[in-house]
Amino acid sequence: MNTNPKPKFAMYWAASCGGCEIAVLNTHEKILDVDANFEVVFWPVAMDAKYHDVEAMEDGSILLTLFNGGIRNDENEHIAKLLRQKSKILVAFGSCACEGCIPGLANLSPVGDIVRTAFNTITTDNPNAIYPRTSYDVPEGELHIPTLSRMVRPLEEVVDVDYFMPGCPPESHQIAAVIDLVIKVVKGEAELPPKGSVIGCGDSTVCDECPRARNVKFIKEFKRIQDVAPVDPTLCLLEQGIPCNGPATRSGCNARCPQAGTQCIGCYGPADGVMDYGARLITAFSSVIDANTPEEIEHILDGIPDPTGQVYRFNLAGSLLKANREVWKVENG
Repeated sequence: MNTNPKPKFAMYWAASCGGCEIAVLNTHEKILDVDANFEVVFWPVAMDAKYHDVEAMEDGSILLTLFNGGIRNDENEHIAKLLRQKSKILVAFGSCACEGCIPGLANLSPVGDIVRTAFNTITTDNPNAIYPRTSYDVPEGELHIPTLSRMVRPLEEVVDVDYFMPGCPPESHQIAAVIDLVIKVVKGEAELPPKGSVIGCGDSTVCDECPRARNVKFIKEFKRIQDVAPVDPTLCLLEQGIPCNGPATRSGCNARCPQAGTQCIGCYGPADGVMDYGARLITAFSSVIDANTPEEIEHILDGIPDPTGQVYRFNLAGSLLKANREVWKVENG
């Protein structure tokens, strides 16, 4: 009889869509390796576990926690701090935890505007203008719901993070590789990478994985992909005037989107050495523009219908900007 307890594993879902959970399940039989080598002690989407169960654990008793989702409210922040306290290894798992992802686009609007839009628009029947309250007295006691933060934040802005695993969601084969590595570490057959490493991905750009030819062609306009007919299946999409985020995006997905005939949208986040994803991307777009004056350049860039959504779709909360000016004013009083 083996008396050695299995190391503990946890996974949590904060401000995200749940796709990271599905990606873990999409590792298929590999998920059985997790069960065979770890004791799953906290994974709310997959098992019945309560916060007080985690609070009762010894500090550092969980070996590995995969934390997906950004920090949108005070509950997210509380659980992030709790799991940091209880975990030896905390991984920012997926784009939302690493850089804010799609929820981070909410940083373009103050929280008050977001709530009013959600509860008082043409599609919402709310004639009495009833809005959520953070607490409410009922016969059974006082109910509490989380309070929204002024802006979405990546996990590392709230707690110390050991490793970062990007992707929206991370590719299942990359998750499987990380699982294998951690199991080998547990068995003493391998060592963890240096703290702060980005894991489960490549160390280059999507362009370096993409088989499309780059002929250093220059363009006179940017177009939506549906307005380009026909799309050359062999030529770089950016050189066809289609905004493709491959030049600034970390590799690791095998250029899945460009190989399928559509542009990279940046879900694996900034490549190594990229300080600000949007700035790097605009530089890459400008490099293929055929223009001689600032006015011409501006006119061509205006062909990108949603510049913020194009260059900060996954990265606004983790960028140097983080939010628009109005939100910053609210944040700073």
